Amino acid sequence: MKIRNSLKSLKGRHRDNRVIRRRGRTYVINKTQPKFKARQG
Repeated sequence: MKIRNSLKSLKGRHRDNRVIRRRGRTYVINKTQPKFKARQG
């Protein structure tokens, strides 16, 4: 899990990346390649 200020660039790194808001935090998750997980913040 990376922690970044901006997730916009991370979203474009893989076609399965999804930007999701949970509990007031923004996450990038990827079911097929979990190495792309990230959190904003």
